[in-house]
Amino acid sequence: MDKVFVAKSVANKLFTTEAAVDGALIEATELLSEMLKARTQVNTSLVFADDVQVKMMEAMKALSEARTAMVAVHNELNEAKLRLGIRTKMNGMDKPAEGVSREQTVMREAI
Repeated sequence: MDKVFVAKSVANKLFTTEAAVDGALIEATELLSEMLKARTQVNTSLVFADDVQVKMMEAMKALSEARTAMVAVHNELNEAKLRLGIRTKMNGMDKPAEGVSREQTVMREAI
């Protein structure tokens, strides 16, 4: 199989994974916000479910670290692409895929 098509297949999975990690981080942030609002809405003490909030922050930290790792993966795969001598772009990649942000589309064009 042509290495350009193989690289494009890997790139598509990369973009999907990046979007999933970003989506998980967004959802976790919104969950934390809802949890904090809920505590005040039911008029409970600040110490109520504090351990849950701490665990949520730990989960968000892990997601943030995963996002940083995916950025590193993206950069390494870009370097690998260049080492393989792949410098062309495929047509039809100017339209963002469902669930892929405009920023990721711009990054996709760089690959």
